[in-house]
Amino acid sequence: MVCRSAALAMLGAGILFAGAAPAVAQQGDVNSPDLVLVNGKVLTLDERSSVTEAIAVRDGKILATGSSASIRALAGARTQVLDVSGKTVIPGLIDTHAHFKAAGLADYVVNMSRAKTVAEALEAIKTFVAKKKPGDWIVGGAWHPPSQLAEKRYLTRQEIDRVAPDNPVYLRTVGHFSMANTMALQKAGVDKTTANPSGGSFERDGAGELTGLLVETAIDRVEKAVPPWTEDDEIRQFALAEGALNSFGITSAVEGATEARDVRTLQKIAASGQATLRTGLMFRPEPPAELTAWEAIMSGNGASSGFGDDWVKFAGIKIFYDGGMTLKTALMRDVYPDSHDNYHGIAQQTPERLKQLVSICNRYGWRVGVHVVGDLGIDQVLDAFEAADKERSIRDRRFVLIHASLIRPEQMERAHKLGVRVDFQNVFMWDKAATVERFLGRPTADRAVPTKTLIEKMGLDSLGAGTDFPVNPINPFLNMYIMVTRKDPNGSVYGAAEAISREQALRLYTSGASRYTFDEARKGTIQPGKLADLTVLSADYMAIPEEQIKDIQADVTLVGGKIVFQR
Repeated sequence: MVCRSAALAMLGAGILFAGAAPAVAQQGDVNSPDLVLVNGKVLTLDERSSVTEAIAVRDGKILATGSSASIRALAGARTQVLDVSGKTVIPGLIDTHAHFKAAGLADYVVNMSRAKTVAEALEAIKTFVAKKKPGDWIVGGAWHPPSQLAEKRYLTRQEIDRVAPDNPVYLRTVGHFSMANTMALQKAGVDKTTANPSGGSFERDGAGELTGLLVETAIDRVEKAVPPWTEDDEIRQFALAEGALNSFGITSAVEGATEARDVRTLQKIAASGQATLRTGLMFRPEPPAELTAWEAIMSGNGASSGFGDDWVKFAGIKIFYDGGMTLKTALMRDVYPDSHDNYHGIAQQTPERLKQLVSICNRYGWRVGVHVVGDLGIDQVLDAFEAADKERSIRDRRFVLIHASLIRPEQMERAHKLGVRVDFQNVFMWDKAATVERFLGRPTADRAVPTKTLIEKMGLDSLGAGTDFPVNPINPFLNMYIMVTRKDPNGSVYGAAEAISREQALRLYTSGASRYTFDEARKGTIQPGKLADLTVLSADYMAIPEEQIKDIQADVTLVGGKIVFQR
């Protein structure tokens, strides 16, 4: 599906590529554009929301925009002409929170995303195991059993044992729960006598036997027992993943929780000239018990937020604080509706320890993004940000509330006063809205991801949209559809008053999103001097019926003026 040919025709898409401009337009000037895109409806998303027809690109950047005639006149003998036949062109899309490596793992992990019942999930594991040798580790791709399976529960180790008796099996979900069979637990040195770690647990049944469910920090014990991929495997996985995101018109992404080995892999891909996705890294070292060890990591090699280039750069440090809406672990001000033990959710560390972790990051020039979902959790993260600000101002550093799905208006005002961003994911409410309602009640589900209020209180420049893929679909047009309609797959509307306009939704993926990595002068709009990251759409985003927004596709994706995807 990816093609880098300089001369091709896509008649089905109504787009024509040519190797050079017509003779009458050839200038032979060494300063001529490398490419001109003409006959489009170009949504520049500049300050005036200008719409134009054509774009000239040279050396990977936008040289000029204007009418098709004026841009054609710039073309020289070697200029490639891309006639998009009236199609809509937008800035390359930016997903501000994704774990995108998962898009390249099809050959490496069990795909659990299609399982609708426990039986189907077990069959998927059994089929994958049949391709492996006894003793090989079996790893599952991210999925969400409580909302995905008819039984609304996780698999037990005994069930997994039945379909994989001779292989250790480790099944990730959405980052807060995982499952393991007996052999995997044994290899990790976990049995029924193993003590629960702080901030997590090895779930046990009424008889004290392990169920195989790993909660929060208990995940690490088994995760570390899984053999790492080879370097060649990881390079291939990321290369496939970048191409997959390009196929949705995505040209940049913030990698939401980056490990050290992934930093090295992404650097190697970029250095080889093979990168097709610009990546901001939220580096996620696991906080050691001792604060002196955390400080050693932050001082490390002297790097800090922003270090890197247009392809790979450090966006900040990622810290986890609470859980999630659909996991019944978001840290809430109010007791959970069906709680019988004053349950408010979970925190992975104390508020005081969070303040210490953030303070040390701030001391060494690292911007911090904290995973937080519940309103009580947001209170405590903002407390930590305010404490850090008193030590060294964070007001121009764009610290981040990641997710903040249940943020309240007064918390938005606190965040805005500190110059803090909120980067959220409406797509959580696509196939999980009913689960949020079941766990937290309809009023809370209706106020989840309060997009309109966020814009009113904080402004588009302080916000960005993402997906948290693979927890949710990567499709940006599905996400924009949900922002505009607030609908789930059944057509149920959650929080109609929080719907926003199409342009606002698009800006959350472009001009607003570019500010996450301080790149608003480099990308996010179609203007001279900016990187030529562009997406040609299959339909007119601004004009089609809103029900069709989710069905839009990227016909062509360009990164740095080069075609990285064509449908």
